[in-house]
Amino acid sequence: MDERLEKALDFANFMVTLNNQKRSLREKYYTECVYYHNGGSFSISKDLITFVKTLIDLGNTDQVVLIDNNDLPVRIENLNQFLDDIIDQYFIASNNYYNEYQLLKKNRSVEALTK
Repeated sequence: MDERLEKALDFANFMVTLNNQKRSLREKYYTECVYYHNGGSFSISKDLITFVKTLIDLGNTDQVVLIDNNDLPVRIENLNQFLDDIIDQYFIASNNYYNEYQLLKKNRSVEALTK
């Protein structure tokens, strides 16, 4: 096989593997950003954090009902604690994603990417 063709195939294989690993990391991140509370599941996002913080700023801190990912109403007994929990989980997931992505960027071969 022509050496240029072989290099092109190796590079294409590397890019496919890299993109698959990136997609896998992103999916893991989104999974880690799901918070379960009182039988409900909430996808943690900047929007959810901002909305909860706005409710707290408006004086709504106890017995607040939020709609979860499944469009079900969930009563939140202590909104301040809920906010603290989702912020903690968001930053843990974000830091894990960042650290794993940095490791991924350092790999320059298909074998290293799949370890």
